[in-house]
Amino acid sequence: MRFSLFFLCLAFGCLTTLTAQTDSLNLPVYDYSEPQEYEIGGIKVEGAYFAEENAIIGVTGLSVGQDIRVPGPDIPRAIKNLWRLRLFTNVSIEEEKTIGDVIFLIVRVEERPRFLRHSFTGAKQGRHDDLNEEVNKYLVRGGIVTEDAKVNAAEAVRGYYVEKGYLDATVTVEEIADTSRANSVRLVFDVKRNDRVKIAEINIIGNDAVKERKLQKQMKETNEKRKLFKGSKFQPELYEDDKDAMIAYYNTLGYRDARVLNDSIYRNDDGELVLDIRINEGNQYYFRNITWKGNSIYDNETLAQVLGIERGDVYNEEELQTRLSFSQDNADVSSLYMDNGYLFFNVDPIEVAIEGDSIDLEMRIFEGPQATIDKVVINGNDRTHEHVIRRELFTRPGQKFSRSDIIRSQRQIIGLGYFNQETLGIETPVNPDRGTVDIIYTVEEKPSDQLELSAGWGGQRGVIGTLGVTFNNFSLRNLFNREAWHPLPQGDGQRLSLRAQTNGKFYQSYNASLTEPWLGGKRPTSLSVSAFYNKYDFGTEAVPRKLIIQQAAVSLGTRLRWPDDNFVFRTGINLQTLALNNWTELFVTDQNETVTTGNYNNFSLQFSLSRNTATDPIYPKQGSNIELSLQATPPYRKLGIRDDPNLLEDVEDRFRFVEYHKWRLNAEWYTPISRDQKLVLKTQAKIGYLGSYDDAVGVSPFERFQLGGDGVNNQQFAFAGVDIVSLRGYEIEDLPNNFITTQSGGVRKIATPIFSKYTVELRYPLSLNPSSTIFVLAFAQGGNAWRTARDFNPFDLKRSVGVGARVFLPMFGTLGFDWGYGFDKDPNLSENGNLSTFNIVLGFEPE
Repeated sequence: MRFSLFFLCLAFGCLTTLTAQTDSLNLPVYDYSEPQEYEIGGIKVEGAYFAEENAIIGVTGLSVGQDIRVPGPDIPRAIKNLWRLRLFTNVSIEEEKTIGDVIFLIVRVEERPRFLRHSFTGAKQGRHDDLNEEVNKYLVRGGIVTEDAKVNAAEAVRGYYVEKGYLDATVTVEEIADTSRANSVRLVFDVKRNDRVKIAEINIIGNDAVKERKLQKQMKETNEKRKLFKGSKFQPELYEDDKDAMIAYYNTLGYRDARVLNDSIYRNDDGELVLDIRINEGNQYYFRNITWKGNSIYDNETLAQVLGIERGDVYNEEELQTRLSFSQDNADVSSLYMDNGYLFFNVDPIEVAIEGDSIDLEMRIFEGPQATIDKVVINGNDRTHEHVIRRELFTRPGQKFSRSDIIRSQRQIIGLGYFNQETLGIETPVNPDRGTVDIIYTVEEKPSDQLELSAGWGGQRGVIGTLGVTFNNFSLRNLFNREAWHPLPQGDGQRLSLRAQTNGKFYQSYNASLTEPWLGGKRPTSLSVSAFYNKYDFGTEAVPRKLIIQQAAVSLGTRLRWPDDNFVFRTGINLQTLALNNWTELFVTDQNETVTTGNYNNFSLQFSLSRNTATDPIYPKQGSNIELSLQATPPYRKLGIRDDPNLLEDVEDRFRFVEYHKWRLNAEWYTPISRDQKLVLKTQAKIGYLGSYDDAVGVSPFERFQLGGDGVNNQQFAFAGVDIVSLRGYEIEDLPNNFITTQSGGVRKIATPIFSKYTVELRYPLSLNPSSTIFVLAFAQGGNAWRTARDFNPFDLKRSVGVGARVFLPMFGTLGFDWGYGFDKDPNLSENGNLSTFNIVLGFEPE
C-alpha cells in the first residue's frame, strides 16, 4: 500500500486540491474510510543536499517505534514542521513499505537553491566593489536564495545608483543554475543605469529676507544644471542635508524659527526635476541682555569681553556656541577657563526672555575645581625614543591642565615629521575624586628618511649622477651599538644628511650635515654642523675654466620665551673660500666688472629670528611661518683691517675678503577656507637685499640672487655663490635685469642684489596619507629683480598664473610640476615666443 499526504489537503480538507495534486504526481489516494494503527519501523530522507538527515527527521517529530494512525494528525503535523523551516520548495511523506502493522516512511524534500556567487552586467568595473557591499547585505555565500532576498538585493543596487543621481536606473535579477556545485545558483544583476536625471529648477518660495540665489548657494550638492563647474544631480540624502544647511544659514542671520514647511519634487516635460521648497522664515531676532551666573573666577566684564557679543547684535546661535566653546583661535570662554586648569568647566546659555524681536540670555556657569596633570603617557612610538617626544610637550605632570598647551603639544609632535598627523590621538581621562587628569598621546610612526638616487643629462656636462641619503630621526649615540641598527641607529631625533653628485671630470659636489635639535637634552637649543665641497671644471689644458667652492658652517638655535615660545633665534658662522680660474658665470660688480679669476674668502656671521605656527611641515592647514635673517661679514675696510691704498684698483684685491650685509625676509601664511580645512589658501612674500658697507668697494659680486626659472639649479649644480629663487612662468632669460651688455658688446648672465616675490596659492589635498601626500594647486605670482636700490619698485612685478601638483613620498621627498603663464613676458626674448613654462619638481620644494 502506498500513500501521499499533503499539508494543505489535510489541514483544510480541500479535496479538490488534493485530487489535483495526487493526479499530477500520479500517486494513489489513501482510503480515508479505513484508518489503521501502525508502528514506525524506519524513516529515510531523500532529496536533501545541505540539510542533515537526522535534523530533518528530528524536526518532523516522528521517530522509529512511534505509534501513528494513517490517516491521522501525525503526518500532517510533521509536514507543517518542515514547511516552517522555509528551506524547501516541496515536502512529502510517503510509505516505502509495510510489514504487518509496521510502516516504513520516506521524507522527500526539494531544497531551495543555495547562493554561490553573483555578477553584474551593465555596471562599470570600478563600481563593482561598492555594488558588492550592497548585495552582501542580503545574500550570503551558501545561504538560501529566496525571492525576498533577490528583490532586496536588486533594490539595494538600484538605490546605490539613485544616490548617484540616476533616478531612472533599473535592476533585474536572473537566477542561473551553477553546475559546479549541487543545487546552487548564481545571480546575474542586470543594471540599466540610464541617463542621470538633472535638476532643471530649484524654486524657493516664501523667502522675503534672503535672495533665492543666496539660499541656493548654501545647497552644496543640489544644484541646477545651468550652474558652471557644478554637477547637477539629485541625491536624496544629500538633498536633506542641503535643506538643513539652508535653514542653518537662516539661523546665522537671526531667523531662529526658520523651517522648511514642505517641498515638492516633480518632473517637467523634458523629464528633468523641478524642486519647489516652501519656507517659513519667521522673525529676525537680536541679542538684548546677557547676564552671567555662577562665575567667581572671572568677573562679568572679562567674560563679556571674551564673548564679544554686544547688545543689538543679530542673534546667531552658531556664533554664540563658537564664542563660548569652539573658537579655532582659542579665544572663547571655555579656553579662558580651561587654560587656567578648570577642566570641569561648563557653560549653558539659557533663553530667559523673548520679547518681540529681542532675546535675553543667562549664561549659567559651572566652574568646578582646578585640575592638575597626573600622568603623561605616550603610546605607539616603536622607533622614536620617548624622550624625543616628551621634550617637545608643553604638558607635564604636576602642572595645571591647559587646553592651549595640549594643542601646542599636538603641533610640536606633528612638526617632528615622524608621525602620521591624521591618526594622532589625544585622550584626557579624568579622575574627579582626585581632581586630576591624565593625558595620553597615541602616535603612529611613518617613514621619515629620504633616499635620492638619480642620473640626468646635463647637456655638455654629460650624465650627472646623484646619490643622497637623509636620516631625519638618527641616533648618533647608538652609532657603535650593533643592536640599535635597524637598519640604522634611529630614534633620537637627529638629522644626518649625506649627498654626492658628479659626472666625473666636469663636476663634483660632496656635502654633509648633522643637526642635533636638543643640545644637551634639556633645552630646545639646536646645533648644526655642515660642510661641502663643489668643483666645476669646464675648461681644457690650454684654456682652463674652473670654480672650486669650499665651506664649513656651525650654527646654534634656541627657542625664546618672549614675545612667546613660538620664536626661535639662530646664530652661526660660515667659513667659505671660492677659487676662480677663467670663470665666466654670474659674478659681476656694480661697475659691470667681471670677476673671473682669483681666490676669495667669504667669512660671515648669520643671525635669524623666526616664528613658526604652521600645523604640519608637509601640508600646513593653518598658521604662519615668518623668518627674518641677516648674514654679514666684517667691514674690513671700515675697521682698518684692509687699508691698502691700492686696494680699490684691482677687482681681485678688492674682494679677496668679501664684504657685505645680506637681508632676507620670508613670510608664509596658511588659511583654511573650507569647513573641513582641506582647501587652504597660502600667501607668501620673499624679499632679499644685498648691501655694502663702503660705496668705494661696492656690492659684493657673490651672495647675490638670481630670480627666475624652476629654482632647482641651486640643488642640481650646488652654486653657493648666488641664491637661486624660482619664478613660475618665467625663465631666467625673461627678466631683463638678469643680463648685462659687456664692453665687447656681448650679453652676459648675472645675479642681482635685490629681488622680491609674492605668491597667492590655493591648495587642495587628494590624499593626506603619510606614505603619499598628494595635493593640487593653483597660483598667482609676481616678482622682479633689480640691480640697484634706486631702481627698486615693489609694484614693478612680472606677473604669472598657473597650476601644479605635488606628491610627497617619504623616501624621495617632494615630486611634482608647475605650469605657469607669464603675462609680462617679452615674446621677443622668450624662446619661440612661448609665454608659458613647465617646471618639474624633484626631491625638494624650490625656493
